[in-house]
Amino acid sequence: MEKLKADFKSWRTTAVGFLGGLVICLTQIIAILDNDPETVFQLSIFMAGLGLVGVGIFAKDGDKSSEDVGIK
Repeated sequence: MEKLKADFKSWRTTAVGFLGGLVICLTQIIAILDNDPETVFQLSIFMAGLGLVGVGIFAKDGDKSSEDVGIK
């Protein structure tokens, strides 16, 4: 849990990763919920969105050193 708390010090990277992944995931959720047979839910795209969220959470900002974010 301490590792996860340290990663949120890189709030810009976390925010961009989270928002980007959220947009990808929401487009796939909308594809499930609409009544248009032309739109199809794609699990691989949904999982890519979740992966982007993970990258955003565990990446650090470029202007921060490892010590700044608590990595030793």
